[in-house]
Amino acid sequence: MLNDSLLALANLITSALTGITGVGGGMILIALMPLFVPAVAIVPVHGVTQFVSNGTRAWFGRGEIDYRYFGQFVAGSLAGLLVFGTLIRFVQLDLIPLFIGVYILLITWSDSFNRAIRRFESFFLVGFIQTGLGVFVGTPGPLNIAVLNKHYEDNHVVVSTGALFMTVVHFAKILVYIVMGFAFADYWQLLVMMVVMATLGSWLGTKLRHRINIDWLKKALPWILTILAVQLIAKIVLQKLGYI
Repeated sequence: MLNDSLLALANLITSALTGITGVGGGMILIALMPLFVPAVAIVPVHGVTQFVSNGTRAWFGRGEIDYRYFGQFVAGSLAGLLVFGTLIRFVQLDLIPLFIGVYILLITWSDSFNRAIRRFESFFLVGFIQTGLGVFVGTPGPLNIAVLNKHYEDNHVVVSTGALFMTVVHFAKILVYIVMGFAFADYWQLLVMMVVMATLGSWLGTKLRHRINIDWLKKALPWILTILAVQLIAKIVLQKLGYI
């Protein structure tokens, strides 16, 4: 119960962080989750949490959402659901934390990796890629935010519209794990706590976004993510070598 409470508290903080900056909170949360839940539960539990976090963030900022590209994004997400939902069946789920750690380091520090995934201006392709990444590593990172920033100068429109898009991605991810037979009911107490904290965090972050300077938060995020990613990778490697 203590583990569940600590993870729920982390969810409150990271949900508020994403409500302020638009990115980062989901990646920090999933990097922390291996400390609290089994590897096979990381992505599905994270999916429910982020579905609520993004959905409530979109609702609280609904007046700032632009639906112009929503249809394209949903179509791409459905295509990604079909393709990557099939491929995930051939992956060892106990390696998910390793995938997450490597992905976080790439998205944080590799200019070539970021240039490669940000070449896609089509919101269909963005939806396809983000859903695919989400199925494997839980949190697909700031791809849609990067593309939205090219279309809008208003940060509030970017954050709220991006939250709507990510609600679709995480819903698709939940569907994949339902079909795979993941026992969500076994984690119902944790999920209830996470959903409540995700909602509170979204509300708090939306309020704070209009009041505080976010530059220092954006500068700190890469270093926080790097520490967590290295810890994830080291733990899996040491386990495979038989040291822990």
